[in-house]
Amino acid sequence: MNQDHATLCSSPEWAEHIAGTVLPAAIGALTLGDEVLEIGPGYGASTKQLAGNVPNLTAVEVDDALAKELAKAYPNVTVVQGSGDNLPFDAGRFSAVVCFTMLHHVLTPEMQDGLFAEARRVLRPGGVFAGSDSIDNEDWRDFHGGDTCTPVDPGGLPHRLTTAGFVDVDVRVVEPDHWFTFSART
Repeated sequence: MNQDHATLCSSPEWAEHIAGTVLPAAIGALTLGDEVLEIGPGYGASTKQLAGNVPNLTAVEVDDALAKELAKAYPNVTVVQGSGDNLPFDAGRFSAVVCFTMLHHVLTPEMQDGLFAEARRVLRPGGVFAGSDSIDNEDWRDFHGGDTCTPVDPGGLPHRLTTAGFVDVDVRVVEPDHWFTFSART
């Protein structure tokens, strides 16, 4: 992650945006249940909000240093260093899997599809998969200079999620040319 990106994602302003705008739009009236998995929490802006609102939260973070920081900052959250496309959890363990503004940091579309399949695998029957991500545009790409940046097309996401085995897929562009939310069920 480039320095500007790291500075933004670890800022109080970003945490406020996640808490006040992104999470309400992405989760809305969804019921997450008693055992929630967050994939790719990064600096923990969404983790902070989820930890106070769900009974049991597990976070899987690919970056070892960030995983260690999250474990220190949120002792009531089970933090595991690992990749979303190879989750170290039993099938059917979670009532919900969530990920916010991180899918574009997954190296390839194939790995993103692997993450979708893994989210489906670890969800209980009737479980929910929900999240958000950014929409590809020139300014956004410039901001991600030197970063992993694999945009997710919201128009193609329903097909990708149904291919992974999800039903009741809902993808909504919240702010055109900026970001979208999604939800699906097992």
